[in-house]
Amino acid sequence: MITIEKILNILKADQNFREVIDNDYYYFNYKGLVFHDLSYDSREIKENTLFFAKGNHFKASFLEDAIQKGLTCYVSEIDYGVAIPAIIVNDVKHAMSLIAMSFYDNPQEKLKLLAFTGTKGKTTAAYYAYNILSLSHKPAMLSTMNTTLDGKTYFKSALTTPESLDLYKMMAQVVENGRTHLIMEVSSQAYLVGRVYGLTFDVGVFLNISPDHIGPIEHPSFEDYFYHKRLLMENSNAVIINSDMARFNVLKEQVISKEHDFYGSQSDNQIHHSKAFSFEVTGKLAGQYETQLIGYFNQENALAAALATSRLGATLPDIQEGIAKTSVPGRMEVFTQVNGAKAFVDYAHNGDSLEKLITVVEEHQKGNIWLILGAPGNKGESRRADFGHVINNHPQLNIILTADDPNFEDPKDICSEIANSITRPVSIEIDRATAIQQALSLTKNENDAVIIAGKGADAYQIVKGQKSEYPGDHMIAKHFIDLEKSGK
Repeated sequence: MITIEKILNILKADQNFREVIDNDYYYFNYKGLVFHDLSYDSREIKENTLFFAKGNHFKASFLEDAIQKGLTCYVSEIDYGVAIPAIIVNDVKHAMSLIAMSFYDNPQEKLKLLAFTGTKGKTTAAYYAYNILSLSHKPAMLSTMNTTLDGKTYFKSALTTPESLDLYKMMAQVVENGRTHLIMEVSSQAYLVGRVYGLTFDVGVFLNISPDHIGPIEHPSFEDYFYHKRLLMENSNAVIINSDMARFNVLKEQVISKEHDFYGSQSDNQIHHSKAFSFEVTGKLAGQYETQLIGYFNQENALAAALATSRLGATLPDIQEGIAKTSVPGRMEVFTQVNGAKAFVDYAHNGDSLEKLITVVEEHQKGNIWLILGAPGNKGESRRADFGHVINNHPQLNIILTADDPNFEDPKDICSEIANSITRPVSIEIDRATAIQQALSLTKNENDAVIIAGKGADAYQIVKGQKSEYPGDHMIAKHFIDLEKSGK
């Protein structure tokens, strides 16, 4: 629980308090209010809930409905003129985060916190870290792929980084479950909208940066995207950074006075003798490493996780064993057809990650290669031209464009927009499962391959704002390959 006096003190200390507006009450009526729940969803109000009114489309009618359910007070940047006290703040998202911390008894202080940011690789690096720390510690993990608060049960998060009220509730559950470490993926959006405001991480890792999430409802520019990614470095006690990433010089200057490790060609921590399933590391964690995930970029993710977990108590043997046992659903999963051809399923969903994925496959498969690809609707519009540019750099690829979370856009229009950036003919098959089946049916021998990029293990398609049932690319590929093997 939390008292209104405590709430006002938190807001004043953060210089985020403006006033209490009390349209129908005198001041003494809300002194002494105690709240037993926090919410930002007016449909979930119960007695003694403190409500946060957020969002550009929030309406006073939502509050009126909540008052009928027993709402006695709300926090907002706007006075909606309803008959309960309003705590007016400059930034409701910042208020949510700091009040949630206190409400849940500061669970962040009872855990070792490790956060990964980057345009790509966050989930893979988080999985590596989770497997490493699981050998001698009790980690929990918040991931877009699988979240676990107890190390036993897993579920998929709706957001890469949860809203602050949900985040601290989860953290409190992690503490109650007796876990010692929490591994998180932290998106640029998490800082843009204040989901992790006021939170300090023990170790923050910056994997890479490339243009993405730039558009009307996300970041207005690459500079803004990069700035919000860099905020993790400001809010971490120690940092790990890829020295080969774009604008490394900016990050290097930013963290020079912090505890840090760099990896890559501008550091002592480097990968040498990289092979499909093994690599050698020099520097702080020198040794030989085995891995199930092919691709140099995955080896970079493994090294980043290794350096981060070594700062949190992991031994070198644990690091080597944890890396060797890591696999990630929908991340560079490889299936073999009856004819020996390979099917690669990966979450690659922007130009840079697609380029790396295609390059890795072309290193190993020298025959005909089919790429199945789409782009999401109503977000990341710049990806579509980026995809075309990447495809043009690989003229031997056969292309099948398909649906990938079209949302409120027509998937045919999205595919056409991608096709307009490609300088050769492509096929369009909107039904994603049919597109996968078509590509698999066209392979001939062990030199051929199918690349299925975008959704990975996501078991849904976002259509008109709703998640529609979809088994996931890896399950679709496995289904058709199993049918081949059964002779059906």
